[in-house]
Amino acid sequence: MVTFAHADAGTSEDEWLQAGVDLLPELPLDDAELAGRTVVVLAAHPDDETLGAGGLISRLVDVGAAVRVVLCSAGEASHPHSPTTTPGELATRRLQEFEEAMAAFGLGGGWTFLRLPDGQLGHHRPAISDGLRAAVRDAAVRDPAVGTQPSDVVLVAPLRGDGHSDHDVAGSVAAQLAEAGGYGLLEYPIWYWLWASVADGRWRGWVRSELTARGREAKFAALQAHRSQTEPLSRQPGDEALLQEGFVDHFRRTWETFAWTPPSGSNTAADAERVFDAVHLASGDPWDYASSWYERRKRALTMAALPNPRYARGLELGCSTGVLSVELAQRCEQLACVDASSQALASANARLADSPGVTTAHMTVPAQWPDGRFDLIVISEVGYYLSPAELDAVLDKSEDSLLPGGTLVMCHWRRPISGWSLDGDSVHAAARARLPWPSNAIYREKAFILETFVSAAPGSTDARA
Repeated sequence: MVTFAHADAGTSEDEWLQAGVDLLPELPLDDAELAGRTVVVLAAHPDDETLGAGGLISRLVDVGAAVRVVLCSAGEASHPHSPTTTPGELATRRLQEFEEAMAAFGLGGGWTFLRLPDGQLGHHRPAISDGLRAAVRDAAVRDPAVGTQPSDVVLVAPLRGDGHSDHDVAGSVAAQLAEAGGYGLLEYPIWYWLWASVADGRWRGWVRSELTARGREAKFAALQAHRSQTEPLSRQPGDEALLQEGFVDHFRRTWETFAWTPPSGSNTAADAERVFDAVHLASGDPWDYASSWYERRKRALTMAALPNPRYARGLELGCSTGVLSVELAQRCEQLACVDASSQALASANARLADSPGVTTAHMTVPAQWPDGRFDLIVISEVGYYLSPAELDAVLDKSEDSLLPGGTLVMCHWRRPISGWSLDGDSVHAAARARLPWPSNAIYREKAFILETFVSAAPGSTDARA
């Protein structure tokens, strides 16, 4: 669990900029596409919507999208030790500030208040889900000319894993509804920018949305409206400003950052290539594969988990820059490495130049798949980038491609994967449910899960009935 205090210095904006946060790819929805969408923005507290998505809200209003904002709580617990302001008084004040911010975006009256208790959203998940559903229905009634097919709906919510319990709950409810309804999902980070290190690799898979000139003005005006958070309530202890100046710097950018999960079934090979090419263009080693002790140790455990000393023909799905590929090549007579990013493959080719028997191919699985059969297939840190249907197809193709007695090894990060519908545990659960072979070995830590499967040899009784 993430722990932080609002007054922590945290990771500075300069550190994020030096790491390349400004080089993320653009949100793959232009103004014309946004104009045809129904967009529901979820905020756990007043000011969340402004900090995380104020510029996007302004842009949506300007292009004519159907926009609704759902506010969970009044944020009455922001100053629990205030000697001057009761929670009830603070709730009234923060709702007035929220209404002023909505007016700055051009959304006066375009919002719903769920009246849930601040700090306790975990006990009210059904109410949040019901509120989001009602907002989607309301948009269909008020704006019949705007698309309300599932693929036309986008939910905008706090980032899962943002570190604040209310944000995490709101984000997870929105993610569950988006997956069930076939909606797009945009997750906005807030406290993540404070406590996370630039070495945390999740942000490198996110997208940016540029603020328009009016969007910058509207966001500034809306931020100014939330005075109870940006200014002290009084000079007395317990009334300090919640949002410190250094923290607010993260939200004065000319763009906003989102984890983007497209509507179900809308991913294409071109989308995958664009996203991962941008990630690898921003950094030669975006997940610190070569330098991180965590990654080096995980590779060593992965190689140790392979039950055979040598393999005739191996396949690595999602090879990225080829760091793991170099070690796999030492155990394989031939090794095929595939990745959706041509930029990543350029780095992999350079790294693998002295590794005999290795070939690389630009492919997006499962739509594309290498020919032939293999006695080793490696699926490492790639399964959660697939939709559930795509993962099923990858598992089916792996089953068909793995020779009798061959090894399938899977290794995945277990913590939340923002912007994607699966996580490591769900990927491995799907594999155990779908593959016809029992696990040969499982190794779990808090951070990752490593698992091997061995396909049944002819005449073996290991295969499931």
